Amino acid sequence: MESSEEDDDFPSIENITPQSKIDSVYQSNTEKGIRRLCCELMDLKDAVENLCSNMHTKYLAFLRISEEVVEMEHELMELRKHISAERILVQDLMTGVSRELEEWTQADGNTDESQQEPQISEPQYSFPYEIDNHKLIFLQKIDVLLAEHKMEEAIEALDAEERNIPELRGSTDTSLAEASSYRTAFLKRKEMLENQLVKITEPPSVGITELKKALSGLIKLGKGSLAHQCLLKSYGSRLQKSSEVYIPSSSVCPKVFPATISRLVFSAISSTAKDSGLIFGDNPVYINRVVQWAEWQIEFFVRLIKENAPPSETISALRAASVCIQSSLSFSSMLELQGLILSKLLLVLLRPYIEEVLELNFRRARKMLFDLEGIDESLPLSPRFVSPLLAFAASSDNVLVDSGMRFMHIVKDVLEQLTPMVVLHFGGNVLTRISHLFDKYLDALIKALPGPSDDDNLTELKEAIPFRVETDSEQLALLGIAFTVMDELLPTGVRNVWDPNKSKEPENQNAVPNSSSIPELKDWKRHLQHSFDKLRDHFCRQYVLSFIYSREGKTRLNGQIYLSENGEDLYLDHDHLPSLPFQALFAKLQQLATVAGDVLLGKEKLQKILLARLTETVLMWLSDEQDFWGVFEDESSPVQPLGLHQLILDMHFTVEIARFAGYPSRHLQQIASAIITRAIRTFSARGMDQQSALPADEWFGETAKSAINKLLLGGSGSETSEIDEEHIILNDDIVSDVDSDLGDSGSSLSTVESFESFASASMGELESPHFTDQEG
Repeated sequence: MESSEEDDDFPSIENITPQSKIDSVYQSNTEKGIRRLCCELMDLKDAVENLCSNMHTKYLAFLRISEEVVEMEHELMELRKHISAERILVQDLMTGVSRELEEWTQADGNTDESQQEPQISEPQYSFPYEIDNHKLIFLQKIDVLLAEHKMEEAIEALDAEERNIPELRGSTDTSLAEASSYRTAFLKRKEMLENQLVKITEPPSVGITELKKALSGLIKLGKGSLAHQCLLKSYGSRLQKSSEVYIPSSSVCPKVFPATISRLVFSAISSTAKDSGLIFGDNPVYINRVVQWAEWQIEFFVRLIKENAPPSETISALRAASVCIQSSLSFSSMLELQGLILSKLLLVLLRPYIEEVLELNFRRARKMLFDLEGIDESLPLSPRFVSPLLAFAASSDNVLVDSGMRFMHIVKDVLEQLTPMVVLHFGGNVLTRISHLFDKYLDALIKALPGPSDDDNLTELKEAIPFRVETDSEQLALLGIAFTVMDELLPTGVRNVWDPNKSKEPENQNAVPNSSSIPELKDWKRHLQHSFDKLRDHFCRQYVLSFIYSREGKTRLNGQIYLSENGEDLYLDHDHLPSLPFQALFAKLQQLATVAGDVLLGKEKLQKILLARLTETVLMWLSDEQDFWGVFEDESSPVQPLGLHQLILDMHFTVEIARFAGYPSRHLQQIASAIITRAIRTFSARGMDQQSALPADEWFGETAKSAINKLLLGGSGSETSEIDEEHIILNDDIVSDVDSDLGDSGSSLSTVESFESFASASMGELESPHFTDQEG
């Protein structure tokens, strides 16, 4: 029993599990991996130690070889010295032998002289050109210094030797100097020293301190001109290497590249000028060389900018060119403090580049102007540009409004790229191109109006117009958009760029002056006004022609109505009213004024100008129409006092329309007066007595005012009653007669109209707008 219990407490050895089995069963994969990694790291450590020992061994071998190379160089230098000394000795020996041979030859003919030969040959045999030990030792010393590149010690030794031996100086006799073998050897070593100093200055990576030491050494050797050339060449190569580093960034950062390169170039020019002044003083020759070198570097700068600029037709190219001009001119103005005036040359070189970029950008803008197929509904314009144009969206096609937005977006995109220096030096060029782009835009708007254009140059735009305007509201919206762009949006956009308060460099001496004092801006605004007047006059001319001529091409305003008794039928009654065509004109202008009050809301100045110009255009056509006057001048046509009386009343009525509606025009009065004078002269030539046929001028004026009152009040009021400016009712009979006479297919006149929509007469006298020739 006891044995069995002991067996249970102490199991047999066969039941004990080996450690290896335990490790294989319980050891984790992570621990195995760590152990494997440790083994690999130990192997890697052994490999690194072996590599380090190999590198150390090879480095020691390299140092030993280097020392042997240096020793070999020294031995070669010594060998060269010995060869040079031997060569000199051989030359002197040959010279002495040649001299003795000549003397022996002469001695054959003279025995007495041959006896004295030894006495003469003795001094000759002493070799006067032989180099003594001092000179040989000096040359060897210089060779050692040159081999060890101890430039300063070599320069001092050469300078001291020149002071001690006069024949080494350049002021000694040339024939004697050339005969000296020692001087030849001296100059040769001096030339070797110069070459070593020049080589020091050649690498672009040479330090400023080493460069100045080398230049100082050349100056001590009497090579000031060479030293200055080395200075310019060193700074040039340094600049070229620095610029090449930034060339790859030109495609990544096209706007930063010009500023970086200009900073490098002008910084190098400034440093060169300063160092030249410190090292070489105020020598005019060296100053001229620096200026010439600076001009070469500017040419290099402009060429580098052009070669690495973006394509000239892109907006990035315009921005890059603007940054280039801004930075380069700013830096060049700083150089003027050092006496370097380079801005004129810079502008001459950059002008072709900036003009090319401007030309191609505006050429691209002209192509984009009416490419509205892919137009974005939300152009990146500020609210001050969008809001005035969106006011016309309800009265016109959206494409017409989009064209105005597209135009302002293009101009704004160009203006945002300009810098103050570009505005200062190339602002006139930019303004001219903007005005030409505006001309193209208005030419397209003219082609969009109904009726043919008198300008043959507009035919090229015929296929490019993506919209047409037919109704009065659409035509007025077109004029309103053009006027808003010309009078408000374009000046605002340009003013933001030309205003000196917007400049980022207010302390710059070349800051842009006040925009109001720039003649270029005044001429530019005058050009815009002239272009808009062209559009306005085309609208007025076509509108008046559609009023005067019927669809069949017959003239409603014919001279026949002022001749025979048949013309009396054209008058509604004999109560001193104007003829039917001028009554129709009155109704037509009121209708257009009503539409204009809605479409051109807030632009009363434009409303007045358009209505005044329309009224002028009617009388201008009448004064120039030869068919109209030919009726009166025809001897077979009977003229009556009533016709002259009615014609003069029509002229006064037309003038009174403009005065009453609030857009009086002195030009209109002049045209009407000229027509009246011509009519009186024509009728008088036919034998009519104007004194007995015509009442006083005051009568015509009062009658015209009364006619307007009757037409608006329907004839119910007294002839002398005051005109109610708030509620004016147009006679239904007149409206129906006018519509039937004009044959208009457009919208009919309303029987009750508010006079405020006609262009309020209570606004006072018409302002004299700065873009037209009307005067209030």
